[in-house]
Amino acid sequence: MSHTNKPLRFIRGSLVTQILIGLVAGIILSLISPSAAQAVGLLGNLFVSALKSVAPILVFILVASSIANHKQGQKTNMKPIIILYLIGTFCAALIAVIGSFLFPSTLLLATNEASIAPPGSVVEVLHAVLYKMVDNPIRALMEANYIGLLVWGIALGVALRHASESTKTVVSDLSYGITFIVRLVIRFAPVGIFGLVAATMSDPNAGFSAFRGYAHLLTVLIGCMALVALVLNPLIAYLVMRENPYPLVFASLRDSGIPAFFTRSSAANIPVNMALCKRLKLKEETYSVAVPLGTAINMAGAAVTITVLTLAAVHTLGIAVDIPTALLLSVIASVCACGASGVAGGSLLLIPVACSMFGIPNEIAMQVVAVGFIIGVLQDSVETAINSSTDVVFIGAVCKAEEKKEALLETSDKAVAEES
Repeated sequence: MSHTNKPLRFIRGSLVTQILIGLVAGIILSLISPSAAQAVGLLGNLFVSALKSVAPILVFILVASSIANHKQGQKTNMKPIIILYLIGTFCAALIAVIGSFLFPSTLLLATNEASIAPPGSVVEVLHAVLYKMVDNPIRALMEANYIGLLVWGIALGVALRHASESTKTVVSDLSYGITFIVRLVIRFAPVGIFGLVAATMSDPNAGFSAFRGYAHLLTVLIGCMALVALVLNPLIAYLVMRENPYPLVFASLRDSGIPAFFTRSSAANIPVNMALCKRLKLKEETYSVAVPLGTAINMAGAAVTITVLTLAAVHTLGIAVDIPTALLLSVIASVCACGASGVAGGSLLLIPVACSMFGIPNEIAMQVVAVGFIIGVLQDSVETAINSSTDVVFIGAVCKAEEKKEALLETSDKAVAEES
């Protein structure tokens, strides 16, 4: 009987522990047999492809279901959460500016240019966002246009609020089914990560040796993101809920940040954040909407990436930057970050927008993007971990603050009743 239960115990065990086992196994295999490591890279590619395939429909259905099944009179607390998302992203860009000034980075810019057509200005980015909002919903699903999916999901949810209860039940069941499929895919994360790590570490052009020369740049990037996760987010959370924020912060980093680090997709990490919010006993009517929304507009890690890489190019070219320009860069980086895709490498394509404000030619800006892809093995993973874990921190802070307010009101009502 004990032998029969061991596999089940492993399947139901800690996902984080299994991910770490897959990570170590991938490194060991890459050292023992590089050819075998390249072969098992197929497992990693299949895992990432499965996540990218199911994430768009997940966002669409979750948002539509949450709004359709929202009961009249329920508080979602979305306004303060959205404000925290925007403040957090802007402050993260400011931290990146300060870090880049204190520890300026220079780049060995590549000679070959990436064949990518970036947006030319912030106005163009805003135009693109507006067009994405009204994109064909089928095309939005096919192209993983999360902004369009959010808009159509909200529209469908609002329309279905007036539908019959049986229709709402069908939508709710569909949401549960899609979530179950994504959770099933994520249970294969240890196997997928084993393949990804083994293939990456055994490839001299993509492993750690590929960005050894960019160690300083990576240190600045990761250092700024660490400040966001361990200083900025706790400070914002404390100001909102007026209690020690670190239990919430560490729980978010452990249970949301680590899976996001390896999947490198905020959208694919939605079920993980949903489950974490449920374990933290937060309000479902709040996190069911706020978590999918956070994958689109809460992009502190992306703001850091855009700012640091842009200022690295600025320092390399010897361009002077004053304080007003640095503040403007923070605003532009925040706007660009909010328009970044929720999948791996989404923030890099918006670097040329920030570079354009310094008069940096598109040819050089695209070389900076190429550098971003080189260091993306670590940069993008850390960025996604910060983006995803910050969602839970801010949602938790607002929900806990609201609980305190409700408790105070209840205590006050009881006191008034006793006096009367």
